[in-house]
Amino acid sequence: MSNFLHIDDLIIRYPVLDVCHKDIVSAYEILENCFKNVNKLLVAGNGGSAADALHIVGELMKSFVLSRKLSHELCKAIDNNCEHADYLKDNLQMALPAIALVGEIGLTTAYSNDVAPDLAFAQQVLGYGNTGDVFLGISTSGNSQNIIYAAELAKAKGMYVVGLTGKSGGKLKDLCDVCIKVPEKDTFKVQELHLPVYHALCLELEREFYGE
Repeated sequence: MSNFLHIDDLIIRYPVLDVCHKDIVSAYEILENCFKNVNKLLVAGNGGSAADALHIVGELMKSFVLSRKLSHELCKAIDNNCEHADYLKDNLQMALPAIALVGEIGLTTAYSNDVAPDLAFAQQVLGYGNTGDVFLGISTSGNSQNIIYAAELAKAKGMYVVGLTGKSGGKLKDLCDVCIKVPEKDTFKVQELHLPVYHALCLELEREFYGE
């Protein structure tokens, strides 16, 4: 067993994912590095994968299973600058910076209508992405064109690209620094395995940054 407790537990509970173990660990290491270097994660997908993108951001931007108390330094800054310091300190939680590109309805509909629908994610990568950030593209087939365009631009901007796909990896796998290809082909079966994978990644990240 490794030092990655939640990833090891994932493989115990879902033995079918053992073939992905190395890639899951590699994806975790890219994400850990990203956050340690004060970079951010951008996530995108379509349909059920769009819901997964929102789910991932929800687990990273607030407490998942561990308490995320504010640092002493941040509490002091809040005391010195905020009228409602006690309420803020009692309720805010530390966050790992992540943005779901599927949530900007005004921007994506305007861009899709005015310019090019399949570049709506790439446009946001252009606007948000910086060197050292990570783009996580979720596509059950690995062939979603809007995800591929976003991944291409992410590479051009010096970002890391992580893919979460089905068994073949599609065209997306060739653009990825790491591609987690769960061993299923049918869309719903792929999605059923994506959720425990990204839960394990989020749990492992929370343990690293906010564990005792």
